[in-house]
Amino acid sequence: MRSLVGLICVIVAASCYLYSLSLYLPAGPRLRPHQTADRQHVEQAESEQQPADSSEEPSRLKFPSDLDELRELAELLQFYKTEHTGYVLLLFCSAYLYKQSFAIPGSSFLNILAGAIFGPYEGLLLACVLTTVGSTMCYLLSQAFGKHYIVNLFPDKVSTLQRKVEENQDCLFFFLLFLRFFPMTPNWFLNMSAPIVNIPITFFFCSVFIGLLPYNFICVQTGVMLSEVSSLDDLFSWERLLQLLAIACMALLPGALIRHFSQRRLKLDAPSPNGLVADKKVQ
Repeated sequence: MRSLVGLICVIVAASCYLYSLSLYLPAGPRLRPHQTADRQHVEQAESEQQPADSSEEPSRLKFPSDLDELRELAELLQFYKTEHTGYVLLLFCSAYLYKQSFAIPGSSFLNILAGAIFGPYEGLLLACVLTTVGSTMCYLLSQAFGKHYIVNLFPDKVSTLQRKVEENQDCLFFFLLFLRFFPMTPNWFLNMSAPIVNIPITFFFCSVFIGLLPYNFICVQTGVMLSEVSSLDDLFSWERLLQLLAIACMALLPGALIRHFSQRRLKLDAPSPNGLVADKKVQ
């Protein structure tokens, strides 16, 4: 009971911090004179087309759930980033770590957002670091508060993962990389169950950073392309198609190497319907 209360306190404290950070937006960046004139001209034209009683609602920060909300959020944060880079960086890191630490789905949208806001290189570095740190925080939270509950909720999955970890102790790091490149079990479950099956935190940390690098790379590059593409013609240009081909090749290469190594060294069985590896039973 004490562990549950402690976990609830951590979640409440983190939620209050993130809400207060998103609630108090700094003042918007100042516009240059020609930008101000253009903005006034656009606002005047829009006011003539809208009813007199219409009022503009203030922008609110929230986790994006689709591409439209993602594009709107990216434009808003890019607007603030011109003069409030520190605030945007702090807000993005806090939101990312919140999702990753508590195993909340939707981190792919934040990876795409990283590419749209910070660019291909800074965005990729940021996504990899935050993914690794957030997953490690999930590991530590599970180790401190959640062992008993995870075992009770997923007894079969935990026992299966425990058995496969024991069978691959001599090449445990490559086994963890294989699970990240070819997720036979969801990443959120692997993050929470890793301390239960006695995976060292150093192996866990490095395997997350390296194993999720191709996935983060694809998401960040997608965000960069979304921020640059304004029409379908731009998306299907030869330059974009060649860029997509290069991204696919770079993302598939590490997985192919790990798969080649796993066929010789790792002890893996056929995946079962529930997404985890299952033992082969002889009748």
